[in-house]
Amino acid sequence: MKTQEKMLVDKTTIRVRFSEVDTMKIVWHGEYIKYFEDGRESFGKAYDLGYLDVYDRGYMIPLVSIKCDYKRPLKYGESAIVETHFIDCEAAKIKFEYFIYRESNNELVATGESVQVFLNKDYELMLTMPSFFVEWKKRWDLKYF
Repeated sequence: MKTQEKMLVDKTTIRVRFSEVDTMKIVWHGEYIKYFEDGRESFGKAYDLGYLDVYDRGYMIPLVSIKCDYKRPLKYGESAIVETHFIDCEAAKIKFEYFIYRESNNELVATGESVQVFLNKDYELMLTMPSFFVEWKKRWDLKYF
């Protein structure tokens, strides 16, 4: 985990559904990316940085990079905790780190990270932080704005 002066973290619980597993009743690897999405959505609700909050301010935030490291399998019927960490940076990006733990024993099952960029509604890449994002960072007492 990267260190920073102020850490914004959200935790959400997911339950593994039948449609998310393979014939061995183990979560298919692509589902972890969806679990990261669940983490981003939960973070957005907790910290007023949801997709619609961004869109209503005239921007979109597509993913440009995502990584997942698998540690242990999750199985059908298990619950997991998706812990999402906002990584503060100087660039006009939104960066997250993810930690997924098996709820029953707190065992780490996967880690990951993602990067999103800002596009205006004309699909143009924003090279500087939108003013609402600068204000959002100030609100949460982050270092880089």
